[in-house]
Amino acid sequence: MSPTWRVTALAQVAAQWHDPFRVLVACLLSLRTKDETTGPAAARLFALADTPEGMRRLPPRAIERAIYPVGFYRTKARVLRDISRDLIERFGGAVPDEIDALLTLKGVGRKTANLVVTQGFNKPGICVDVHVHRISNRWGYVKTRTPEETEMALRRRLPRRYWIGYNDLLVSFGQNICLPVSPRCSECPVRPGCPRRGVARSR
Repeated sequence: MSPTWRVTALAQVAAQWHDPFRVLVACLLSLRTKDETTGPAAARLFALADTPEGMRRLPPRAIERAIYPVGFYRTKARVLRDISRDLIERFGGAVPDEIDALLTLKGVGRKTANLVVTQGFNKPGICVDVHVHRISNRWGYVKTRTPEETEMALRRRLPRRYWIGYNDLLVSFGQNICLPVSPRCSECPVRPGCPRRGVARSR
């Protein structure tokens, strides 16, 4: 029987709402925060505001209380209000669907921008987090030093039809099987073809 892996909080938000703004907010909340904290925090915040206009009207303290205990919750509360203002003033209250435009928003890096494009708009993008970076190198599919290098290498090599699902697949795989330390290689379905680069000890 195939294992059942938990869906990430961000994927749940995207599947439930199909709303780029909610995806953007949930992604920002998820940074340095576990999924089991991100999901409930996002739900509490969306009960108060689920548009840039609504978010901008909330006092910072109200956002802080809603999203606590996500990591850096005070900083994230300020960032969410600033981004909401930018979306209203510069983009007519809509989340842009291009990575370069998303990168102009305060607090948005390449990982977040790619997630918003893929999860919020269902457009091709390659989101590289620690799991995607680690596993792509462990497999020997790329040979890179940073997540940004990994993204660019994958854009050159990975067929475009796999871009959207690549992050979700490898995040779940990295959380359950291909762990950072002592991966569960005995349970891995791709073990026969994996060079296990950088793996000193496994289970």
